[in-house]
Amino acid sequence: MESDYAIEAEGLRRTYRTRTGWLRPRRETVEAVRGIDLTVRRGELFGLLGPNGAGKTTTIKMLNTLLIPTAGTARIRGFDVVEQTREVRRRIGYVFGGDRGLYDRLSALDNLRYFAELYGVPPRDQRRRIAELLELVGLTGREQERVEGYSRGMRQRLHAPEVLFLDEPSIGVDPVAARELRRTVAGLAAGGTTVVLTTHYMAEADELCDRIAVISGGEIQALGTPAELRSRADGRRVVEVEAYGVPDTAISALRGLPGVRETSVEDRGALQLLTVQSDAHVDVQGDVLRELAGIRLGRVDSREPTLEDAYVAIVGAA
Repeated sequence: MESDYAIEAEGLRRTYRTRTGWLRPRRETVEAVRGIDLTVRRGELFGLLGPNGAGKTTTIKMLNTLLIPTAGTARIRGFDVVEQTREVRRRIGYVFGGDRGLYDRLSALDNLRYFAELYGVPPRDQRRRIAELLELVGLTGREQERVEGYSRGMRQRLHAPEVLFLDEPSIGVDPVAARELRRTVAGLAAGGTTVVLTTHYMAEADELCDRIAVISGGEIQALGTPAELRSRADGRRVVEVEAYGVPDTAISALRGLPGVRETSVEDRGALQLLTVQSDAHVDVQGDVLRELAGIRLGRVDSREPTLEDAYVAIVGAA
């Protein structure tokens, strides 16, 4: 029986058995997901954020029937992902890691027919739903062209089920196509599609998502609206410094400064972007610049925290 919730998960776990070593091999158990409790409302645009290896993709694959949970239960529109797989697949779509979900040598129309059959869309509904989808994503008139001739942004528009899982859809997409993709995703959600989005782009999550869960170590560390998550960084200031060739000793020294709460480093080619979060009442900018004396610096900025700063604080605390 269909549920008022699009997604329900209770105690969801997934463990893997791995084998390490060559001379003396031994088996290890890895807990990728360690008990996820989650509900997503129908028509909600829900974000799942976390570092690499946090369990995001494993969670999505359990929800969309590609992995069987080790423990716990999950339901899509009230249908159990293990016991009622066919009913679940009729209601979901999955776009993963860019454009790898499509067959390049087939046309958009043939791709949609294939996935309609795969996910159990009744034949009498296929023509109407395919036409609606092509019009929604602006590909009407180009449905007979092979997908290999499409831009990456165009490829990622070819999914509109009841529940849509988007796993890192913006990877490798240029800024213009990414903007079009965000517009399409927002339009799908406005039309009633439930969307679950994983992304490393915090501005994308902040712009699109009704609610966001931050997952780290296989567990949900924080859950709320973007504004509620940003409040996790309330009472802080952020100093950003562009630098070149910062040694690890300097970064360690920054982390030890009085009032500093979090320090992160992002490599951008030869440039490093240092982000230092501190208590708002402590002015650490002077101390930061003293620790970086003798190092070539670029832009230095002090600002209010963003969703990304709150995310760093949440993951750091975990």
